[in-house]
Amino acid sequence: MGKRGEISNRRLLSIAGLGWMFDAMDVGILSFIIAALKVEWDLSVEQMAWIGSINSIGMAVGAFIFGVMADRIGRKSVFILTLLLFSVGSGASAFATSLSVFLILRFLIGMGLGGELPVASTLVSESVPAEKRGKVVVLLESFWAGGWLVAAIISYFVIPKFGWQAALLISAIPAFYALYLRLKLPDSPRFTSIQSKERLSAFQSLAKLWSKEYVRETTMLWILWFCVVFSYYGMFLWLPSVMVMKGFSLIKSFQYVLIMTLAQLPGYFSAAWLIERKGRKFVLITYLIGTAISAYFFGFAENLPLLITSGIFLSFFNLGAWGALYAYTPEQYPTVIRGTGAGMAASFGRVGGILGPLLVGYMVAREIEITMIFTIFCVSILVGVAAVYFLGKETKNKELV
Repeated sequence: MGKRGEISNRRLLSIAGLGWMFDAMDVGILSFIIAALKVEWDLSVEQMAWIGSINSIGMAVGAFIFGVMADRIGRKSVFILTLLLFSVGSGASAFATSLSVFLILRFLIGMGLGGELPVASTLVSESVPAEKRGKVVVLLESFWAGGWLVAAIISYFVIPKFGWQAALLISAIPAFYALYLRLKLPDSPRFTSIQSKERLSAFQSLAKLWSKEYVRETTMLWILWFCVVFSYYGMFLWLPSVMVMKGFSLIKSFQYVLIMTLAQLPGYFSAAWLIERKGRKFVLITYLIGTAISAYFFGFAENLPLLITSGIFLSFFNLGAWGALYAYTPEQYPTVIRGTGAGMAASFGRVGGILGPLLVGYMVAREIEITMIFTIFCVSILVGVAAVYFLGKETKNKELV
């Protein structure tokens, strides 16, 4: 593509990644806010669980609606719309004075977030040459780690001193800057090359996903997304609270989660390096098995060194796997149904994101051991591994159609 192509790739990555980072900041800060709201609003563990789950309900709805819209009106338009919804909702939630208002706003934020992530990876996938596509999409995902890192820093320094409202306002303001940058972004060249008469209706797109031609890819993706999202949100939204349950203070738990979060970046970068060398299936299977082993040891850890070490490996492998997942998903479908396919897989996955945090809340309320909870997540991840191994096809260097 030459130097101009390189620069445009970098520009696309930075603009898309910036919005991705602020999304991650919000989700990351939410995990700390749940722990803070428990104290301020005297929440039960079931109520804490619903905060995480309502976010995922919104994400499921958003991924479905905006995924279909992306195939009708374009990737860029949906990209802008989802970030606007997320930014406004995030800023408004800082002024919530009751759990019910907070939950409604978390639903709207979730819609924006759930719609943006698959559409962003689709736009980037369609704008980058085949030999660099996997690497660039994983690097896009790496902005998520940056957002979590900023969230952990803000939560550690801001929430104890200025309150959770200040943390939410900080997360919302820069998102408007990302929105401004995104207005200058071109739409996907693959989408713009499709004539309007070739674009399918929502019903036709959904029917095509489950046609004989794509049923294997769709089945594999839906199982994989469900297992990964179920375990991720079940584990990571509860990390600070689980640390408190294991006997550490709220401030100490924030500090330890910050240390674990640092491991996300090398997880992404190593996956980005490997994905064009070893392929998508290798990275997904290896990193998911690493996640399952780390989850098992984290659940059973009774001393601080093992807890921190297993938590670091959990972050490293889990987020590397996420990067590969976002690279792999859009490559399963042709351009005409790519937005719908990626959005529907993510939407079904978000059902797991609803159940994961709820499961932890209800099991903790019934005094079921943390070890049992993390064993469930371990098994869930291994089911995702089996889906990729038996049903997945390698898509390294595959030209998108």
